[in-house]
Amino acid sequence: MTGSGLRAVFLTERKMLLRLLTARLGNSEDAEDVLQDLWIKLEVTPSGPIAQPAAYLFRMANNLAFDRRRSATRHALRDKEWLESQSSSDDIPNIEHILLARERLAQVEAALASLPPRVSRAFRLFRFEGLTQKVIAAQLGLSLSSVEKLLQQAYRTIHNHGRENIADSAPRRRHDNEEDMNR
Repeated sequence: MTGSGLRAVFLTERKMLLRLLTARLGNSEDAEDVLQDLWIKLEVTPSGPIAQPAAYLFRMANNLAFDRRRSATRHALRDKEWLESQSSSDDIPNIEHILLARERLAQVEAALASLPPRVSRAFRLFRFEGLTQKVIAAQLGLSLSSVEKLLQQAYRTIHNHGRENIADSAPRRRHDNEEDMNR
């Protein structure tokens, strides 16, 4: 059978092809789309003689349905991964949090600048370089307990420096305001 004979078999078997595609794809809209794709393929693709044209058409329809399902699965997976990779509004810090974090960073940097050189060096090696206390002790020629004390001193200084800045920036106490009003 030639190409025009194949189109005639298609028209004869159209209802059965549509039922097959609806069963394979799960809805009639996609089945109609695949049936249209099949018709276009028959129009465009040159074909030679075919011994069993109905079986050939059903195989083509089945293959197109499979391709459609596989493509839909890939699209759904790609869309899902894209949505998961997008940051939500909860992930984006607001301007207040950004400013507070910058202020806190400036406080920590000021505290680190105020540390004695040996304390600062031990802290930077431990926190920024990721060295163990044992390695730092060997590098600085100190005992392990000395390195621990230096790190404790650094932590205390950073902590106290943050508390001092918070106290300095806190609103004035009530009795200070009352004194201003009585003047």
